[in-house]
Amino acid sequence: MNKNIQNALQQLNTLILGKENVMRQLMAAILAGGHILLEDVPGVGKTTLAHGVAAVLGLDYRRVQFTNDMLPSDLIGVNVYRPNEGTFEFHSGPVFHSFLLADEINRASPKLQSALLEAMEEHQVSVEGKTYTLPEPFIVVATQNPTEQLGTFPLPESQLDRFMMRLSMGYPTEAAEKQLYQQGSSRAALPALQAVCDAATLRQWQQQAAQVKCAPAAADYIYRLVNATRQPGRFILGLSPRAGLAVLAAAKAWAFMQGRNHILPEDIKAVWVPVANHRLQPVQQDRPSAHLLADLLNHVPVA
Repeated sequence: MNKNIQNALQQLNTLILGKENVMRQLMAAILAGGHILLEDVPGVGKTTLAHGVAAVLGLDYRRVQFTNDMLPSDLIGVNVYRPNEGTFEFHSGPVFHSFLLADEINRASPKLQSALLEAMEEHQVSVEGKTYTLPEPFIVVATQNPTEQLGTFPLPESQLDRFMMRLSMGYPTEAAEKQLYQQGSSRAALPALQAVCDAATLRQWQQQAAQVKCAPAAADYIYRLVNATRQPGRFILGLSPRAGLAVLAAAKAWAFMQGRNHILPEDIKAVWVPVANHRLQPVQQDRPSAHLLADLLNHVPVA
């Protein structure tokens, strides 16, 4: 593994205890150029983790607390009239940062949620007919609490599909939680984090990850997994080809993190569930999509 990436993961593992696999999946999504949705109950460290990731990657960071009265212009920016010059001047919003933390995104109105679509997909925004390019790399990490809480707006399928992965840390292990009580809040450790790269270096890593080779056998395995979700009985609708491309990109990033220039079945398995789980709705609501997707890994042959 790249020593700088390994250093970043080690620092994050000291910030959020006992969640090493989640850290690796999150890093793979970033290296694949994707956005991440952190979905969990309050108080498990979602915001702290996002802040820590931006710090170790040396990215320009901005946190936005989403509320139901927030307007799209509060996120994107607005044209301000200058009477002395008789012209309008564009004042950019928080979206013009390399790393945007959309905190509690499901508390924002659907209108504001949709304003994020163009930015996440096209890496640009349009204001009154003029297009503004966002910085590269551009990463959105959104957090949300369970949608059954009061005052929330479930993300529509089109918005969910813009996130490469949906991750959940869950409660810490017994040992990790006891250690947390002894050492105090993880936020106190944020100032000690050291950047292992900058935006330009991360962009180079993303380009290198995209160049990882995918053999026909690996492409066939991804197709068989994706196609298995389309068979009757498990999900209302199966995964789209775009979802399959997301699995491929994430698997390439996972292989890159392991220091390889080609994909193995293990890379696909490592990213399969977090890439696919938020894009599917089970036929039987009592069976979570993550469980069904993990079951497919046991039944779909590698070759």
